[in-house]
This record gives sequence, structure tokens and C-alpha cells, in this order.
Amino acid sequence: MTNINTIAYKNLRRKKIRSILTLFGIALSTWILVSLFGFNQGYEQSLNKDIDDLGFQILLTAKGCPYEAATLMLQGGAGLRYMPETVLDELAEHPEVQALTPMLMQAAFDPMSGDTGSMIAYTGVDPLTFPGMRAYLKVVQGAWFTDLYADEAVIGYEAAELEQREVGDYLLIPGHEVELKVVAILERAGTQDDGTIFVPYKALQKIFGQEGNITSVGIKVHRDVNVSGYEEKLYQLPDVQVVSMAQVKTTISNLVDTARVMVLSIAVIAVLIAMIGVMNTILMSVLERFPEIGIMKSMGASSGQIFRLIWTETVILCLIGGIVGAILALGLQVVTEGLVRYVLPYSPKGSIIRIDALLALRSIGLIVLIGLISGIYPSFRAARIRPIEAIKSGESEV
Repeated sequence: MTNINTIAYKNLRRKKIRSILTLFGIALSTWILVSLFGFNQGYEQSLNKDIDDLGFQILLTAKGCPYEAATLMLQGGAGLRYMPETVLDELAEHPEVQALTPMLMQAAFDPMSGDTGSMIAYTGVDPLTFPGMRAYLKVVQGAWFTDLYADEAVIGYEAAELEQREVGDYLLIPGHEVELKVVAILERAGTQDDGTIFVPYKALQKIFGQEGNITSVGIKVHRDVNVSGYEEKLYQLPDVQVVSMAQVKTTISNLVDTARVMVLSIAVIAVLIAMIGVMNTILMSVLERFPEIGIMKSMGASSGQIFRLIWTETVILCLIGGIVGAILALGLQVVTEGLVRYVLPYSPKGSIIRIDALLALRSIGLIVLIGLISGIYPSFRAARIRPIEAIKSGESEV
């Protein structure tokens, strides 16, 4: 077996350029394979983490409320529906509730922002409850406001860059002639919060003339509470809609399952390309070495030994190519993730490609298995060569 391995390795070195090109193709396929599998597990985990980071299991909104900031910007704040702030008192009496955080979302058009102006999103929050629910929002300068009625603001990373503001500067709310003092700037979170300006919700109510109104309430329930059962209880409240984070997770899982099928389809294509490349290289090697293989058989080499020799060449190619490809996937994980984020700019903030040693080993194993399958026909073809015919074909070529 050692002799066969040595001979197989030397045979591959005889055609260095072809072997290197085949190795490159296998390595590239392995890189794609490992990265796709890493994306497959990383994207779902990051999405679920983003939802968990919200800190609440249920979001209560007024019926028809476009609570997404993207909707606010598209509609210019129009179409918002509100619910009375007194709903907080009613919710606080529910024994299932561990914590509540009210939110008021507003938007104002700033004609001085950008070339043609843009909508600025404002979110009114309670500093006593909101930061604890959004654990991923970390302050890099200053500190959260403490006075619910103060004209102060905590601004997201992108909003700070766009407005070119630092702690101590002032922001003017267009159309309301109210200046907000910047008391803190947040670290980049990779979410829509980066472009949001957070204001004490009582102050925002006064500025926009919405005293006593809010747009949503984040509800965190106790650990032992049946969330689905509590949601049914919330449905009894008038003029509200219940958005369950569990339902959002289910929707995401369904979307990820669909994406998983696409990812596996691409992986299959990469595998087929690698398989065809390996088979073509080994088969060409067998055809070129007809006389040589005939001489080996005439000197006593059995069909089984010839089969193992050619099969070993295939395995060596796939093993080396697989290892190189896995190393590339691990070493260039940041680059690959950057390319994916360029194509999918609204990806979750966490690592969306998660590659570990076990995943890399499994991928290498799959590539080697592909090599074993790809090498069957060339090896079988070589094993069936008749010595006399092979030697004669070599003499006729000479």
C-alpha cells in the first residue's frame, strides 16, 4: 500500500500544471462548499440572536401601526395609529408581565439632509426600561438621558455620522423648532437603530402633540409563562394587535428553510463541477499512460493493484484540494462575509458565516467521498487494460 501511495503521488507530479489546475478547482469548490455550509448555520443563528436581543417576547401595537422605521420613512410618518398610554397601567396589572417598555415612533422631513432631503426617524423611549431590553445598544460617548421630559437625544452611529454631531451638540427637529441636546452616541449595531434618534418619550409626545399616546409596547414576560396563552389574553384588549417574537422566529425559520434549499442546490452544483474536473483529469492521465499501465500488468501487476493505484491518485488530489479549500474558507472568512453582506446589505448584525473545525472536516470528508466516486470509472478503465493491446498502441504511436 505504501508503494502504491508513493507511485500515485509521483504520477501526479509528472503532470504538474494539470494537477495544480485540478487542485485549484477542487480547492475552489471546497471553499464554496464550506462557506455555504457556514452561511447555512450562521445566518439563522444571527437572525434568532437579533430577535432575542430585542429583550421582549411580545410587541403590542395599535391596529394598523406601521411600526417599522422603514415604513415610517417611506410614508413620512403619515398613517401612524396610536394607543393610549393608559394601556401601560392595564398591562402592569397582568401577573405574567415582568417588564414593559413604551415606544413612540415619529418622523420629520429634513430638507437640509442630503442632496434632496430625507426623513429622520425619532423613537421615544423610557430610559429606565428600554436600554435594558435592547442589550446590544451600547453607548460609546456620554450616557442615556434620565429625565423623561428633557429635550435630549441619544443618537445611533449612522445618524451621528449623517448629522455630524457629537455629545454636547444640538439637533433641530425640522418643522417643530425644537432643539435636542445630544447626550450620548451609540456604538454601531448593524440594525435600523443605527439611523435612529432616541428621545425621552414624554418629551417626544409634547414636541409632536401626542400627549398621552404611544405607538407600541414591548412586553417581557416571566420565564415560566406560557407566551402563546398570554397572547390570547392580550387579544381581548380593544384596538391593538399582537406581534409575537415566537411567530417572527417561525417565519424566519421558514424563510431560512427555503434559503437552505437554494444553498444546498448551489453546493450540489459546486460538487458536480469538482467531480467532473477530477474525473476528467484522472481519465486523461489513464489514456496517456496506456502503454505504461500495459507494461506494469505484463510485469505482474494485477487489475486490483492498477485499480487501487488510479483510485489513490484521485483520493490524493481530492484530499489535498479539500484541505487547501478548507484553509482558504477559514482564512478568508471575513472576506467571504463581506461579499455576502454586500449582496445582502440587510443581513443580521452578528456573524452570518460560522465555520468551525468540525464543519471544515466534514466538508473535506465530503470532497474525498466525491473523489472516491469520481475515480471509480477511470480506475475501472485502467484495470481493464490488456497488456498486449496497450503495448502495441504505444509502439504504433512511436
